[in-house]
Amino acid sequence: MPVISRILNLTHNNNLTKHEQLVQGVIESIEGGELTVGDRLPSINIMVEEIGYARKTIFKAYEELKNRGLIESRQLKGYFVISQATNITKRMALLLFAFQSYQEEFYKTFRKEMGKRFQIDVFFHHNNPTVFETIMTNINGKYGMYVVAPIQNQKTAQLLQNIEPKKLLLVDRYLNLGKSFSYISQEFEDVIYSSLVQLLPEIKKYNKIILYFNEESDYSPLTIKKAFEKFLKEFSIDGVVKENYTIGSATKGNLYFALGDTILWHILRDSVRKKLVIGEDIGILSQNDNVSKEIVFGGITTISTDFNEMAKAAARHIKNESVTQVIMPSRLIKRASL
Repeated sequence: MPVISRILNLTHNNNLTKHEQLVQGVIESIEGGELTVGDRLPSINIMVEEIGYARKTIFKAYEELKNRGLIESRQLKGYFVISQATNITKRMALLLFAFQSYQEEFYKTFRKEMGKRFQIDVFFHHNNPTVFETIMTNINGKYGMYVVAPIQNQKTAQLLQNIEPKKLLLVDRYLNLGKSFSYISQEFEDVIYSSLVQLLPEIKKYNKIILYFNEESDYSPLTIKKAFEKFLKEFSIDGVVKENYTIGSATKGNLYFALGDTILWHILRDSVRKKLVIGEDIGILSQNDNVSKEIVFGGITTISTDFNEMAKAAARHIKNESVTQVIMPSRLIKRASL
């Protein structure tokens, strides 16, 4: 087989380790057109017999080629070429909730930090467990690294535990997978509660505070709702939780806490139409900061982590191949909307 001939020729190169000879031999066979997408590689047994290297050495080389996204293993069938992009150092799957503004910000920074030698394929699960399971089933075993914003439930945990800990990084949401797994996540309950307490003087300016919470459309964790209700009770604040905003319902004297950007823009538009002064006639509080919230209407008050820093930390984790377990700090950013 041409690939075996390539590797045997490299065994005379004393500057390469056995592992490097195996990897380079397969790469040269792909670049030379001797191996194309769909072709089967020699089995580990054949490689042992023909080249004489230990099984674990050959297995390790095949694992590196898998991590680069060049080959995949198929149960009971062997190893197959799936890509000819030999210039890629590592092929990664990035699985996010949706391409909302703050997740777009995360992606752009992450893409920049990783550089051109890393291929990043992006998927979205929209907080749908069935979609999440389908995506994970389809991509498992095809990437060298998985960066995942998880749905916080037991089924998701079980799916993710099938991935080697060193190949998985959880971002955005925390999910307890054990001590071996890495995460760079947010904390919600304490942050939301403490931020509302800090805003108590501003909140008391308004007749009522309304939280728009919809776990499906906003992808928001239940701990936010829990923190909000705790705050209302402990400080005797008139407030309510609603799933959806009715267009045209913005009312003078209310403070609106919008988790999702779609609802936020509806409230802002209604305020303009009704000539309500934001920060005086009505108050606005939002989650997940971005550039537009910094600018519009003199600035929207937000409770947010720094997604650029989260992306940079994720890139460092992958480049350093370390174990990372970090809860990113969040902060209250006071602006004119209150």
